[in-house]
Amino acid sequence: MAIASEFESIIKTSYPLAPRTWLGLGGAAEFYAEPRNIDELIGLVGRCGDEGISTRLLGGGSNLLVREEGVAGMVISLADPAFGETSVSGPTLKAGGGASLAHVINESVRAGLAGLEPLVGIPGTVGGALHGNAGSRGGDVGQWASSATVLTRSGEVCERKRDELVFAYRESSLDELAILDVSFELEQEDAEQLTKRMQKQWIVKKAGQPMSHQRTACLFKNPRGMSASMLIEQAGLAGASVGGAELSGRHSNFVVVSDDATSSHVLKLIDQIRSRVAERLGVELETQLEIW
Repeated sequence: MAIASEFESIIKTSYPLAPRTWLGLGGAAEFYAEPRNIDELIGLVGRCGDEGISTRLLGGGSNLLVREEGVAGMVISLADPAFGETSVSGPTLKAGGGASLAHVINESVRAGLAGLEPLVGIPGTVGGALHGNAGSRGGDVGQWASSATVLTRSGEVCERKRDELVFAYRESSLDELAILDVSFELEQEDAEQLTKRMQKQWIVKKAGQPMSHQRTACLFKNPRGMSASMLIEQAGLAGASVGGAELSGRHSNFVVVSDDATSSHVLKLIDQIRSRVAERLGVELETQLEIW
């Protein structure tokens, strides 16, 4: 195929995706690429469009389940440092879409900029966090975004200003192929006090989630005014399991997988939970986990 020869320095075929996800499950990508700069990314996306090859963007893999049969088309990762740069100017922090959210939070706190610290402990990249409007009880990432540069599926680079951005619970209007960078307008505070506040939030958050060494992911969005974890427990599903996939004893909305788990185990557990909660409590749970 022409695309494989034109971009042979960055394209891999039959690339295993499991090691690139937190759950460590699933099959391979037909094609996989890590562009080294924006021009290479634009060229690759354009060529995929010319050849009718579907494209997907892989972020940090913390919120992703890959099916065992793998993924057709091109999977693109913005793991190159060129897509993860950050800079601070006054109350504005600009971050590349491929930057680690944890790194960006630390940079903001170090610069004495408040707003993002309630998100401490949320894994993944800035682009992924903004796309899904990641958040916690202290707020969400979208409320601080003033603009974003995106790459459309046709390979066009566009800037989205604040009045074009729409954020809701765990979703946003940013559904293009890739978020290249985002600017946050934050509030200036004392860096030392911010650090202490972030550390306290981190301790509280980790106490109620699965252990850091476990392969885990959050399954469902919280329905409006309700807790998905509480609904699961009220439906009698605390600790439910299918094969090597089991609900965490510390938080019933997290699945923990063992070495013998498969993607099918997780999918069957999700179906079982959704069916039981709908049957017993009349609530339709919506998955937060992205499934390829």
